[in-house]
Amino acid sequence: MGVSQRVISLYDKPMWDSIARERLELQQCASCKRFRYPPGPTCPHCLSMDYAWQPVSGRGTILSWVVFHRQYFEDFPPPYNAVAVQIAEGPIVVSNLIGDEPSGSWIGAEVEFVYREHSGRKQHAVRLANGARLAPQGGGDSPAR
Repeated sequence: MGVSQRVISLYDKPMWDSIARERLELQQCASCKRFRYPPGPTCPHCLSMDYAWQPVSGRGTILSWVVFHRQYFEDFPPPYNAVAVQIAEGPIVVSNLIGDEPSGSWIGAEVEFVYREHSGRKQHAVRLANGARLAPQGGGDSPAR
């Protein structure tokens, strides 16, 4: 069993550098102004090759989550979670929820990015935002349970 490793390429390096500075930056298309993740050479929306690295708000909403009860990497002993977070700027980023957990379903919980040391490197994670509540599901007026 191995230790999880970052994938650093020509397009990923500026993102990892921003994480090391504890301020996540993503590519923003110079033409349509949309943010994109994962980083890449062209905008998936308008196919422009022009972009700039811009900081993002660090806030988002959990779209999906899972708790793993099996160990796949030495540096992630079970149980551990993975969450798909749609950040305020639009892209979906996969991370780990740390700290308090929502009661019931995690879907719709508002989160904010934080940074932590993990296996000798900075890594982003998310925690419940101050005053976070679960968003209603199915058009109802009550929080999800």
